[in-house]
Amino acid sequence: MMSNSVDVEAPKVVLLSGVSGSGKSIALNALEDAGYYCVDNLPPQLVDSLLDVAALAGHRRLGIAMDVRSAASLDELPALTRRMRARCDLHFVFLDCSTETLVQRFSETRRAHPLTSRVLHQWEPGKPLPGSPPALIEAIELERELLAPVASLGLHIDTSGLRPAQLRTWVRQAVGVDAAQMTLVFESFAFKRGVALDADFVFDVRMLPNPHYDPALRAFSGRDEPVADFLRGQPAVVRMQDDVQGFLERWLPALAEDQRSYVVVGIGCTGGQHRSVFLAEQLGRKFAVRYRVLVRHRELDASLTTTTPRLEH
Repeated sequence: MMSNSVDVEAPKVVLLSGVSGSGKSIALNALEDAGYYCVDNLPPQLVDSLLDVAALAGHRRLGIAMDVRSAASLDELPALTRRMRARCDLHFVFLDCSTETLVQRFSETRRAHPLTSRVLHQWEPGKPLPGSPPALIEAIELERELLAPVASLGLHIDTSGLRPAQLRTWVRQAVGVDAAQMTLVFESFAFKRGVALDADFVFDVRMLPNPHYDPALRAFSGRDEPVADFLRGQPAVVRMQDDVQGFLERWLPALAEDQRSYVVVGIGCTGGQHRSVFLAEQLGRKFAVRYRVLVRHRELDASLTTTTPRLEH
């Protein structure tokens, strides 16, 4: 396991980054609602000063957002996060999103992409444009290139299919764990809605027996006892769980030694309701005895209420 020498009285800092339109404002607001002192678009050069000022003011929890608006300084982020870990309990969260969803969001809000508006803001009436503004998709892809060096510094969250309330919940869960220990995230998803962009490993379980085709089980999820009992009785499901568990048991120690703070394991089935949910829950319980574990369900979590009984934990 990774160790950390940060003092127990050190401030807790959440460093947010990600592509424009991925939900950073929502995440930062969630932190502010949880009692964090938040600063948006802070240049990396000012982080040390902010930590000093926050300490004098008695702020013990800070939320900081950095993104392409400080593009000239993004190369400093990897070294900056290493320095910050020596003086604070640091959580780095990177928000990502599919290009298709980003285009839709910018179209709905009618806001310009930062890399597009930057060129326009440099223009003065009566003078030629200092370069053609990039089209939206071009701006999105350029932003991905600029952010590539920092995208793997911490927890990666794909917000493509998430509701705002769902993102707020996931962010609060992520920063609620101990940053000094590697956190293992099991995420179920539906292939029909796209592969989870935030997964380090993806396991396809669509070949397993599907409770959806049993009318008595269709309305339940993989967290409900009737579906869980059905899947536990399927030899193929047991073999799949053993195989995934064996793979992770072999390679997670190497990832921990490589100073990885988060590892996201995506488990996908057709609808993201039964098989993937069941396996994410089961694997989460297996590994919770050795790792900090978060279990999240992309499709189920999109519905904030449920009318079916849950498994006892």
